[in-house]
Amino acid sequence: MSDGYAHPEVLVTTEWVADHLNDPTVRIVESDEDVLLYETGHIPGAVTIDWHTDEQDQVRRDFIDKAGFERLMASRGIANDTTVVFYGDKNNWYAAYTFWLFRMYGHKDCRIMNGGRAKWEAEGRPLVRDVPQSPPTSYTAQEPDLSIRAFRDEVLREFVNAPDGKALVDVRSPQEYRGELLAMVGYEQEGAQRAGHIPGARSIPWSKAVNADGTFKSPEELRALYEGEGVTPDKRVVAYCRIGERSSHTVDTTRSAEWLSRAARDSARARVPQLRPLCSGGRRVLPIVRVPRDVSRVEYGHRQQGHRQGLGPGR
Repeated sequence: MSDGYAHPEVLVTTEWVADHLNDPTVRIVESDEDVLLYETGHIPGAVTIDWHTDEQDQVRRDFIDKAGFERLMASRGIANDTTVVFYGDKNNWYAAYTFWLFRMYGHKDCRIMNGGRAKWEAEGRPLVRDVPQSPPTSYTAQEPDLSIRAFRDEVLREFVNAPDGKALVDVRSPQEYRGELLAMVGYEQEGAQRAGHIPGARSIPWSKAVNADGTFKSPEELRALYEGEGVTPDKRVVAYCRIGERSSHTVDTTRSAEWLSRAARDSARARVPQLRPLCSGGRRVLPIVRVPRDVSRVEYGHRQQGHRQGLGPGR
């Protein structure tokens, strides 16, 4: 897939997936928010990876370790040289989440099906209930690449109030950002423990990066979106939400586009931003602010730029 993206190899079309259903070098992985959706029908040959039971350590609040990742890959018939294509529901939230986990453990060829499950269904493409049986593989993961993962203490030390050269991106809904809701509409049972946002964070909801059919917007549109909020390629950037699935979507969106057209990529490669998701649960122990109801978001953002000390207005 090209369309001017800096990393066209990261995105594949539904047509590309349909053409590679019987390709033994390709493994299609479905990762959904609705963990029962796979059983109702999935892309032929696709395996499922559950974001909650497969990717999370079942004892401590963290991702599975290297050995756990290797066992997961072996059980899904994925080898080190397998091309893995991710897709899922909710505009590929958890497909992006899983894509990021694969990158952290060094899997080389990871791709996302642009438009996700919804686009595949809208085009009338086949869904089956048969679960593929693949012989176990031998998989050797790399040590986790922590350079693509942001931790609470680092954010507290280096990113609160967004000093020069750094940027925080809050990808949740505007209502969550302003502290009016603890969770986005329809997810009240999963609310955060505190309302508001990390001081200095810019509100760029994940949904602004996608088209109506769930595909990613063009590089030009993405560049205008992020640079319009001061998130430019020369900055180190951390994105966060509440769990990590929405921020993973934003990280993978910007990885595909890098805010830059493909033609400009070579001359600007050194300026590609270092954008990472904040680890799950980080907001619970970071300072939080709320936007005063009588202040517009634009005016509030300008106030924050000049308020580098303390917690800022609306504490």
